[in-house]
Amino acid sequence: MDKLVDYIVTWLKEYALNARMDGFVIGISGGIDSAVTSELCAMTGLQVIAINLPIRQFAQEYNLANKHLVYLNSKYKNSKELEINLSDLFTQFEKTMPSDCKNNSLSMANSRSRLRMTTLYAVAQTNNCLVAGTGNKVEDFGIGFYTKYGDGGVDLSPIADLTKSQVWAVGKHLGILPEILNAKPTDGLWGDGRSDEDQIGATYPELEWAMEFHGDETTLTDRQQQVLEIYSTFNRINQHKMLPIPVCNIPNDLMA
Repeated sequence: MDKLVDYIVTWLKEYALNARMDGFVIGISGGIDSAVTSELCAMTGLQVIAINLPIRQFAQEYNLANKHLVYLNSKYKNSKELEINLSDLFTQFEKTMPSDCKNNSLSMANSRSRLRMTTLYAVAQTNNCLVAGTGNKVEDFGIGFYTKYGDGGVDLSPIADLTKSQVWAVGKHLGILPEILNAKPTDGLWGDGRSDEDQIGATYPELEWAMEFHGDETTLTDRQQQVLEIYSTFNRINQHKMLPIPVCNIPNDLMA
């Protein structure tokens, strides 16, 4: 595990230095992904600005984010904590939007993520830093469980080649707070604290199994078939997030 951690930390530091940047900005959600990512960034010795960005936040998510900020700052002198409460801004955004948008719960949930992305980039540019992504392999390349140009809008993704189980293992190795290690994963976009599993219909270990499955579907249990269908559906409908933006290539004879 030490070799894996060292590899990611070295990659982060070399990327930032080659880009002539001073460090990293990271949104802290109270979950394992942002906790691990922020600590890996802090281990580079470069500047880390870790930010809690509540928007009418569920109390447990808010409190876990703050606990991690305290933990990170006590462990790394190069880490700085911020809280930027976006609740009033989001309320004004809602008031400004047409009624059909403000009444679309998913649209408003994703708008929370996009407001956070805009805030992270404002802080990052001010401090000559990169925005570090916190998505894991299952979310980023399996089911596309993130907001396009929200938490998917980042400069680099240090844990995107790790499954959720591997992220948990790295977190345990680093000494991430037990409350965060044991918390149900959530995207933090809903005021009721609903978990990722509530929204997806499957656990991360189940999704990891589905990502790797290449066997005979006729041998599967009913639950395995259900999980495979959940994974396949998310993977299919979210390809627009996981593939490069399509470009309409114009034939030369039309460009004259």
